[in-house]
Amino acid sequence: MSIIDKRLDLIKDKIHEETFVNGKGLGNEISFYIFDYDPKDELKVRDHIYYLINDYFKAPHHKRKIIEFNLYEMFLDIAKEKNIYNQIFDMEQKQGKNFLYRALTTFARPEIFLDRIKNEIDDHNVIFITGVGQIYPFVRTHNILNNLQDILEDKMPVILFYPGQYSEQDLQLFNKLESENYYRAFRLIDNFEGEEF
Repeated sequence: MSIIDKRLDLIKDKIHEETFVNGKGLGNEISFYIFDYDPKDELKVRDHIYYLINDYFKAPHHKRKIIEFNLYEMFLDIAKEKNIYNQIFDMEQKQGKNFLYRALTTFARPEIFLDRIKNEIDDHNVIFITGVGQIYPFVRTHNILNNLQDILEDKMPVILFYPGQYSEQDLQLFNKLESENYYRAFRLIDNFEGEEF
């Protein structure tokens, strides 16, 4: 079994722990977790997320009810609802990539994602956030996380699946881009000794 398979396999046990919901450390103020991984393992991670949501935690005896918010898919859905989806391609051709970047960054404010998350949580009690790499550079992860705790009640646990490295001080997307400071989440599963990505 590969290291990423071993780390993925530990997720379900971690979600069952009481400290997962209650947080840990001195403050216990939030239950935000980041599962960081080598971007080359993206498809394997996606498959495992699908398994956790649609197979493992679907069993009636599980207390945890998971909902996934894929930021990239949410972005596309919102663009279609606002009737700008088809315009995106025209905008890139006619105005150029820089214009498109500025327009979409202005459009993809954290609030449009947070409103949708708040309205769709329903009776779920664990949130998975995915699609981080796909939505870059229009949405920055730390902006979503910084605002998310304001809309969640009862310390609802959030797991962000992150294609890059999280040091518990900063996030480095794809292991290459400039780091973004973020220190309010715990690592869900520590790296194994000798694991590099």
